[in-house]
Amino acid sequence: MDKALDEIISSKPRNARRGTVRRGAVRAQLLGNPVVSPATRARANAPTNGVAKAVAVQPSPADKIIVSNLPIDVNEAQIKELFTQTVGPLREVTLHYDHNGRSKGVAAVHFQRKGDGTKAFQQYNNRLIDGS
Repeated sequence: MDKALDEIISSKPRNARRGTVRRGAVRAQLLGNPVVSPATRARANAPTNGVAKAVAVQPSPADKIIVSNLPIDVNEAQIKELFTQTVGPLREVTLHYDHNGRSKGVAAVHFQRKGDGTKAFQQYNNRLIDGS
């Protein structure tokens, strides 16, 4: 520690990033999505020997969906009844409320079977339910 503070500060690079990990990469890892570099993606998409590869991406079967734009007067029992009758058995329904106890119009629906979330998504995504 024989250097002055000004010397230490001036010797450090000015535009250096503090960390090498991108926030998006960390978030993707936490969510279970693999982080793929642009170079790896380019190699996977590049044709080999003049023949293009066709890769079919299959979404993994889901057991949870988020339902939004619900009317304020809808309750958990109504959501449970709808999805149990039309899709399959449920594990849990959680309706989100604001700090005043009013519904935010958003619910998390957990199904007992894998794939029922995907089925519900395909059946109800961007559709009106009961004319609301």
